[in-house]
Amino acid sequence: MVAKKTPAKSNTSGEELRQYYRDMLLIRRFEEKAGQLYGMGLIGGFCHLYIGQEAVVVGLEAAAEEGDKRITSYRDHGHMLACGMDPNGVMAELTGRAGGYSKGKGGSMHMFSREKHFYGGHGIVGAQVPLGAGLAFADKYQENGRVTFTYFGDGAANQGQVYETFNMAALWKLPVVFVVENNQYAMGTSQHRSTSSPDIYTRGAAFGIPGEAVDGMDVLAVKAAGEKAVAHCRAGKGPYILEIKTYRYRGHSMSDPAKYRTREEVQKVREEKDAIEHVRELLLQGKHATEDDLKAIDREIKEIVNASAEFAKTSPEPDLAELWTDIYAEA
Repeated sequence: MVAKKTPAKSNTSGEELRQYYRDMLLIRRFEEKAGQLYGMGLIGGFCHLYIGQEAVVVGLEAAAEEGDKRITSYRDHGHMLACGMDPNGVMAELTGRAGGYSKGKGGSMHMFSREKHFYGGHGIVGAQVPLGAGLAFADKYQENGRVTFTYFGDGAANQGQVYETFNMAALWKLPVVFVVENNQYAMGTSQHRSTSSPDIYTRGAAFGIPGEAVDGMDVLAVKAAGEKAVAHCRAGKGPYILEIKTYRYRGHSMSDPAKYRTREEVQKVREEKDAIEHVRELLLQGKHATEDDLKAIDREIKEIVNASAEFAKTSPEPDLAELWTDIYAEA
């Protein structure tokens, strides 16, 4: 990992930095609360936390425009919050309650919001990649200028359907940004043991798809790369690949003790590369915020997260009749 550096002066405004700080902190506190509820037995099934990777989705959402779409895998709570979905509805869905985005029937891995153009949350590794290209195909067909962010991990990058999708997306010049969230470990296997090439984004070269590697622990670097990728897509030049090198602090899922890496490794990243601390230092050194200002933001975020947990606990379970709804589309 890169050694900790003193934050350089940024051209980003103090207001923007505060928003990035707030958005990343919301994701982290929400995920910490979700972990607590899972431990209490209030969240069932699988639960994959986004702690450590917050700068990826916050940076890319800063580069998105209204109407752009996003689709991702099962580590999806951060993406939901970053695109503006209500924490109450997200937490209620995690706990299987009727107030959730999928009426309590989707859980952690399968919730959607057409209003926010969030198309999942998918449990099958790599399955969202061709679906993301399909969303981009619809945008190109409609000539609406929209872009789709298709997220997947370093583990999913070894799935065959990813490269079938690359081929079609390049052939049809689809406006899709393929985002490889490289958090270094595919479930429990480190990248260097599972991936033959040191950089995943270079695999797009075979299809004529440009791309780049990005420091995923720096929200400003992610935003800048996202703006470049989005401009490429909106100009009708076809897809773009962003390999965003990040790190997850927790196990692959709540059931993973993460014994394949040392505590020292995780702690080193937390101390030297934490994305939220980086923005915090930018805010303080640039005199965009005081310690008291940041404490106030933290209190506000905790209140929002605690309220989402209470909303989830008090929301009723879905009626049994919901078993038969949302199965077929009415034509």
